[in-house]
Amino acid sequence: MKKKGLNGDQVFKAANSVLLLVVCLIMLYPMFYVLGHSLMSDVERASNPLRLVPRALDLSGYRFVLFSGTSIGTAYKITILRTAAGTLFNVAVTALLAYPLSRKYYPGRKALTKIVVFTMWFSGGMIPTFLLIKTLKLTNNFWVYILPGLVNPFNLIILRNFFMQLPPSLEESAKLDGANDFVVFTRIVLPLSKASIATIALFYAVTHWNSWYDSMLYVGDKSLWSLQYVLKQIISSASVTNMATASTVLENIPPAETVKMATIVVSTIPILCVYPFLQKYFVKGVLVGSIKE
Repeated sequence: MKKKGLNGDQVFKAANSVLLLVVCLIMLYPMFYVLGHSLMSDVERASNPLRLVPRALDLSGYRFVLFSGTSIGTAYKITILRTAAGTLFNVAVTALLAYPLSRKYYPGRKALTKIVVFTMWFSGGMIPTFLLIKTLKLTNNFWVYILPGLVNPFNLIILRNFFMQLPPSLEESAKLDGANDFVVFTRIVLPLSKASIATIALFYAVTHWNSWYDSMLYVGDKSLWSLQYVLKQIISSASVTNMATASTVLENIPPAETVKMATIVVSTIPILCVYPFLQKYFVKGVLVGSIKE
């Protein structure tokens, strides 16, 4: 009996699997690199710069980041609270604004959409923004993390375009049954928009988690500093240029590279734990929300 050779589909699937495996390894390598080097001693890291698995665990970087006298615990609480509350307010206000902009019968939607898009390219600048924040008495205030960036224009456009894809017949049938716009929005539109809402929620959450610049500009109270800004301060105190200053306050300071690697791990792991729960909505939400009829 003559053996059947591999057909084109099997060759393509095999090549595709190999290619995806290589891409996956390329994407995972930096993560394992940072994790491994955060647990290595400075001598081992210098002698084996490409090694991923440390021969002996060195936790000095993590001890310095977590127990160096800085308020890491308070910063974690502030950042978690900021991420949770900020994402909730961001998604709620973005959805409430995106829905009327997606309805053709709303009279001012084109003008308001142009105003929103305008802010994607132009802003008042850092100094006018600071003066505005100061006038509103938001400096040294937790709400400075949430109110100034309440709506992101990019996320608004994604959600608006998604709402525009929903069949108008759903809204019309609901209104024939006596539903008003708010009922249509909460009971029909939102349940059908889980993919896009989860996507922009992830965008907002990552932005809040990684933000540190607003802490530096607007917050002088250390009890309100975000995690990323506290970690930035720790890295600065452990850097080579500031080693002399830091040594007068702290003893047994680990190498700056060890502190940097440990800082990356400490600040990244929490958001990585959230991403898998939203990943299934991510691609669908971005693709559907990026299409406009």
